[in-house]
Amino acid sequence: MEHIILYAIVPILTVMLLGYFSGKTGAFSGADARVLNKVVLNYALPAALFISIVKANREMLSIDLKLTLISFVVLIACFFLVYFVFRYMYKDTMAESAISALISGSPTIGFLGFAVLQPIFGDSASVGLVIAIVAIEVNAIGIPIGLALLNAGNADQTAAENGGKKPNPWMPVLNAIKEPVAWAPILAVVLVLCGLKWPEYLDPSFDLIKGANASVAVFAAGITLSSVKIKINGQAVMGAFLKLIVMPLAILIVGIIFKMEPVNLKMLVVCAALPPAFSGIIIASRYNCYVATGTSSLALSTILFMGFCPLWLWLTDLCINWFHLAA
Repeated sequence: MEHIILYAIVPILTVMLLGYFSGKTGAFSGADARVLNKVVLNYALPAALFISIVKANREMLSIDLKLTLISFVVLIACFFLVYFVFRYMYKDTMAESAISALISGSPTIGFLGFAVLQPIFGDSASVGLVIAIVAIEVNAIGIPIGLALLNAGNADQTAAENGGKKPNPWMPVLNAIKEPVAWAPILAVVLVLCGLKWPEYLDPSFDLIKGANASVAVFAAGITLSSVKIKINGQAVMGAFLKLIVMPLAILIVGIIFKMEPVNLKMLVVCAALPPAFSGIIIASRYNCYVATGTSSLALSTILFMGFCPLWLWLTDLCINWFHLAA
């Protein structure tokens, strides 16, 4: 746990604080943060998602079908739970609720997956399998759905401004698919399912821009925090609650019911408990929607994760032991 805090959480908080103070001192502004996020969203993040997924293979997805199905079904269900909670409980707009789902309904697997899981479970093939499966769900399914909902919400607003005339209902989906952050992971999944092997000599062509992904995104999040009023309100707390408690709890319950392999279950619970997806903040800043509360929820969840990670490991071990004893 000390390794996780020092090598995964502290660097995030350090870079975020660096961005925050650079914004407060006037070195960067909120407009600069949006430019940085555009670079990440259109280039760095798609490259990182594409490479992380395309290195998987069909065998990885079929080795443990139970793991794949449980992670896909539960994480997507949690994504829509977050959307509906903010849409109907807090009366947010469709676009705001979509951003909430992209943030609090998705773990930041691309940024922290290996950094958190490898110190706990080692550098094994099973670790890569779990991370690859969750990355496919979050990036190739969750992001396109969130972007489609976001574009649909913006289309409704445009229709209201144009006297109720709505555009083609398929336009939000098409607009979402046209975003590099959506089509890049989908293309990677297609290549994996087709059995095409990614040549390693192409990796260096992507590594340089991919390396800017996490650092620039977190730095821009800090700048954004400096340019908006931090809102640790009921919605920010609810986002952290849904992300850090509801999502891993749902994985744990379903995994126990369907008798998942214990180590895979522990890894999947930790993945579900990871802080909210930075990609959601990047998208929020790009569309200038739900930025303050979303960023505040991200910061709160990241800090609380230091305590919830060991708690979920302990609870999962406790439930696994009790289940075996009861059986």
